[in-house]
Amino acid sequence: MSEALRGFAPAKVNLTLHVTGRRADGYHLLDSLVAFADVGDGLSVSPGDALRVTGPFAAGVPTDDTNLIRRALALAGQPRAVTLTKALPHPAGIGGGSSDAAAALRLVGADPGVAALLTLGADVPVCMGARAARMRGIGGAVDPVTLPRLHGVLVNPGLAVPTGAVFARMATADNAGHGDLPHWPDATALTDWLSAQRNDLETPALAIAPGIADVLSALRQAGASLARMSGSGATCFGLWPSRIAAEDAAQSMARGGWWVQACSLF
Repeated sequence: MSEALRGFAPAKVNLTLHVTGRRADGYHLLDSLVAFADVGDGLSVSPGDALRVTGPFAAGVPTDDTNLIRRALALAGQPRAVTLTKALPHPAGIGGGSSDAAAALRLVGADPGVAALLTLGADVPVCMGARAARMRGIGGAVDPVTLPRLHGVLVNPGLAVPTGAVFARMATADNAGHGDLPHWPDATALTDWLSAQRNDLETPALAIAPGIADVLSALRQAGASLARMSGSGATCFGLWPSRIAAEDAAQSMARGGWWVQACSLF
């Protein structure tokens, strides 16, 4: 590989996140419908062995061997020089680090397998496909799903929400999963179905970071047909019937300290 390879690491959005149990080793079991956005981080991979981070959210991203990109490439036995353009906030519940690691692996043509990927994090296997999927178990069971195109707005208020603390505040880990997924003929049918689903981490996250409620309220006031937190937070998403409507809503929600981005989900 003599020239740099360039790739894209899309934001991961948990449209649903049902926590269905907890194993004896402490790992939680999930049933989550995941989509990916057309906004994300950029990567450039070339010969070498170093990581450089640029972009609006570069601050705080490690460049040593604790970074998931470097860990993923080392796991695959293919160290590279990587430039990461960090356009997504972090940590934010939208799988930024996991998506970055998966994108780096795709660029070098490596897939170490599910068991190895899970050593990097529960989101890495689903991020390897970077397409809508149902994620179950501790993240290793990933089944592609065909979704109608959705349009939305992602909002991160810049609040710190430690994932471990969110799981620790859950009232119960034994909640119902999805069962069989229906067929959604269009985005309206999918949105209606999503409205009856949950993110079981939203309530405990709100207890830790009450400001998330302001984001959800702002999304609803801007006309979202559904507003929900993604992952363990603090990023929330709202859905609109068209990309233009989502872009208009994003403009109306702009405020200091918030990252607000219109997107389409696939």
